[in-house]
Amino acid sequence: MAVEVVIAEYTPEWAAEFEREKAKIQQSLQQRAVYIEHIGSTSVVGLPSKPIVDIAVGVHQLEEADLFIEPLCKMGYEYVPKVEFPTRRFFRKGEWRKGTHHLHVYEMTSNEWESNLLFRDYLRSHQEKVGEYAALKKHLASIYSEDRATYTIMKAPFIQSVIELARNS
Repeated sequence: MAVEVVIAEYTPEWAAEFEREKAKIQQSLQQRAVYIEHIGSTSVVGLPSKPIVDIAVGVHQLEEADLFIEPLCKMGYEYVPKVEFPTRRFFRKGEWRKGTHHLHVYEMTSNEWESNLLFRDYLRSHQEKVGEYAALKKHLASIYSEDRATYTIMKAPFIQSVIELARNS
């Protein structure tokens, strides 16, 4: 079954919601989460996005995420094992197909951790790329409005190009 792609205009509420959720996660996980970062489009001022706050939790060893399942479930997160992504743990919060938060646990030395932060930070400091990405997202959403998986696949080359720009700058 296809999942609808809804792109909302940027709102500062996303950053505020991240800060509120970060505080709850820190309290729930205590000292087990090394870093908690706001990633994805909602972390970039001015960038339209699916209204889902993406959160990255950095740990030393991915197995540490097994200790997160129970406390995060108590916070309303659902652990969603994804065998196709063996280097991360994924949790979602919110009603099915209308999630409000996605939480990704990565090893801090992983390529995924680094790539997410490089992409976010590059967009935050290069407004012209924010404009390009916004236009691409809106265009793809208009074409793949009922197919989030294809929408995501079609964004990948742009995302990878920005990560490469960030690595080389």
